[in-house]
Amino acid sequence: MSDRTKPKMLTIYLYVPNIIGYIRVLMNCLAFAICFSHKGIFSILYFVSFVCDGIDGWFARKLNQVSTFGAVLDMVTDRISTACLLVILSQIYSPGLVFLSLLALDIASHWFQMYSTFLSGKSSHKDVKDSSSWLFRLYYGNRMFMAFCCVSCEVLYIILFLLAKRQSEDLIDVLVSSGRQSLALFILIVLALFGWAVKQTINVIQLKTAADACVLHDINRKQKQKQKQKQ
Repeated sequence: MSDRTKPKMLTIYLYVPNIIGYIRVLMNCLAFAICFSHKGIFSILYFVSFVCDGIDGWFARKLNQVSTFGAVLDMVTDRISTACLLVILSQIYSPGLVFLSLLALDIASHWFQMYSTFLSGKSSHKDVKDSSSWLFRLYYGNRMFMAFCCVSCEVLYIILFLLAKRQSEDLIDVLVSSGRQSLALFILIVLALFGWAVKQTINVIQLKTAADACVLHDINRKQKQKQKQKQ
């Protein structure tokens, strides 16, 4: 690697959105280190880190500092932080398999989507204009709708974490009893559940759409190979 290349690489590493990404990583590390001893502080740090996910994107567009590294850093940070919280919830609530299944769906759908994006030659995994699903197009085409769904998921998971008093809590019982205690909490849980349900539906659609794109890529590649052999 030449000396001229290094300053350019350093410049990208030090993009403002990427620096925000590094701060998010540090906040998440601190949050999970104290999650059981200081639930309130954990929730604040976790949610602030999540909010920064939108802030770094705004800076990237505003400062013209969009980068592939930043996009990957952003997605990896999101997936790991959500995965850690889902693992914790799987140990607190019964049945824990619910949260582990959500974890598997979240990682699989985003990994397939990112990989299929590179195969199709698109510059962003959010480019789904050619999708046949109106809900999928709405999700990635409307930032407010996508933000609502994502925030709903994280808020629901944080609420569940804060509500848990002991291990092996019954998930349904906790949601129902908490909703009965406070009207405000009931409304918040209902809204969060709605956004969460839409987000999981999007994950399923995304997984299927991305898997189809990978299969279609294989079919096209084999057809091209056959054409070359005939020539």
